[in-house]
Amino acid sequence: MPTEHIFATGAEAASDIAARIATILSDAIAARGVATIAVSGGRSPRPVLEALSKVPLDWTRLIVTLVDERWVEPVSADSNERLVRETLLQGPAAAARFVPMKTHATDAYAGQPDVEAAFAALPWPLDIILLGMGDDGHTASLFPQGRELAKGLRSDALTIAATPPAAPHQRLSLTANAILQSRHIFLQIGGPAKKAVYDRALAGGPVEELPIRLALCQQDVPVEVWIAQS
Repeated sequence: MPTEHIFATGAEAASDIAARIATILSDAIAARGVATIAVSGGRSPRPVLEALSKVPLDWTRLIVTLVDERWVEPVSADSNERLVRETLLQGPAAAARFVPMKTHATDAYAGQPDVEAAFAALPWPLDIILLGMGDDGHTASLFPQGRELAKGLRSDALTIAATPPAAPHQRLSLTANAILQSRHIFLQIGGPAKKAVYDRALAGGPVEELPIRLALCQQDVPVEVWIAQS
């Protein structure tokens, strides 16, 4: 079962997540000389990344990458890379090495081989993967009823190109294999609607129905979940 951290507000949860991430990354740098983290996009991670950027770390020894990315230019408001650069990679934290998921290829499918090669060159296992979860139970860009879902759940690759069934933009995403090749999995959720989805996922059932189960319903990687009640 995941370790749960329950807070009244998203701001309180974000502060606690950032502190926990900082501790693990600092310990990783001390133990191995390098630390790695993959983060998610969206509104919820923004305060976490802003708080983390202010933590005193040896940022030159940190590698930052993404859980998934929309196939848009980095200047786009929809770009997760833009979010990370505007929030986390500021001040001293700008010294961290950032590994993007978007290339100059015409689409995500054409770009996936180069992204796969870049990710294969990272020092695995990653120390932390910070996941989010949609109201439909998707995580990363592994969507229920997505045409690439089965491949994303079963492939030996680290990354996959995907077209969401409803959301805009092609995506590049970590696979289940990559997510489960990490030392720590963190999940951040907020509000009663997502808490209800989370409770359904924990109750068990097909991963295809609620892909977040790939992280929650396994025993190999420790999972911590931050739940903001509002």
